Amino acid sequence: MKRLMMAVLMMAVFTAQGALGQTYTISVNQFVEHPALDAVLKGLQDYLKDNNIEVKYNIHNAQANMGTATQIAKQMIGEKPDLLVAIATPSAQAVAQANNKAPEEMKRPFLFTAVTDPVSAGLVEDINKPGGLTTGVSDLLPLAEHIRMVTTYKPGIKKLGLLYNAGEANSKANLAGIKEIGKDMGFEVVEATASKTADVYQSAKSLIGRVDAVFVPTDNTIVSALESVIKIGVQNKLPIFCADVDSVKRGAIAAMGFDYYKHGYQTGAMVQRILKGEKPADIPVEFQKDLQLHINKVYSEKMGLVPPRELLEKATKIYE
Repeated sequence: MKRLMMAVLMMAVFTAQGALGQTYTISVNQFVEHPALDAVLKGLQDYLKDNNIEVKYNIHNAQANMGTATQIAKQMIGEKPDLLVAIATPSAQAVAQANNKAPEEMKRPFLFTAVTDPVSAGLVEDINKPGGLTTGVSDLLPLAEHIRMVTTYKPGIKKLGLLYNAGEANSKANLAGIKEIGKDMGFEVVEATASKTADVYQSAKSLIGRVDAVFVPTDNTIVSALESVIKIGVQNKLPIFCADVDSVKRGAIAAMGFDYYKHGYQTGAMVQRILKGEKPADIPVEFQKDLQLHINKVYSEKMGLVPPRELLEKATKIYE
């Protein structure tokens, strides 16, 4: 009798759980593993967990290979999820293309995140009215404010090295913006490119003796191989600044950027809206506004600089 009552009770519990909501499936295309993008995914997952949304994830990683990102995108369409998610611009472009080419019955709502310029990347035509099946969250940096931090940290910069992958649309957008800022602030941008992580060390090495400091934008290829860039900076007293704060604990001197975990958490809120029935076409692209300043005093010294007091007083986090 007790066993029968227990079975009835368990069945009632499972029935109640089923009535509370459904389990959704989300397919994710992350371009590469590095702390910033990993934090985006964690933030997204934590938001949905915190809000009691049951999700089954199909998580894929392209390991910084555009061909792999394209294959993953096609695979994701075949998984028939409730939502497609892409983390970083190259993966977002691959998913958008696969979704656009898919038969109508296979097309899915699509959400991008950690994308710098979704318009120039061809993901949406209008930030405020995305249209179609796509919207997302952009990590566009206030570049002028960031570069002012760099020139405050190291006054008198005449040549600023920019290390990036020319194949990443987000990096090309940052390059154009920094060149314009350079015209106003009186410094020249010296470019060094790397198309894959294996090329990053030599590209960084090519800037030795040619620039006063190096700036690494939110470039997935460079950031995934950041330790080789830091090595060049330490060996040659060449200051390395980055655009994402997660890179500071890895050895970059400083960064004024976003907390990518919060970026992911914000993305999770948009995921919830879409899963609950809102159309991506009606959801404007969002931006993260809260900036943080992280400073690494240990690597500042290793690269020949002393952090200015005015920046130390503003810093959100200091590594000592």
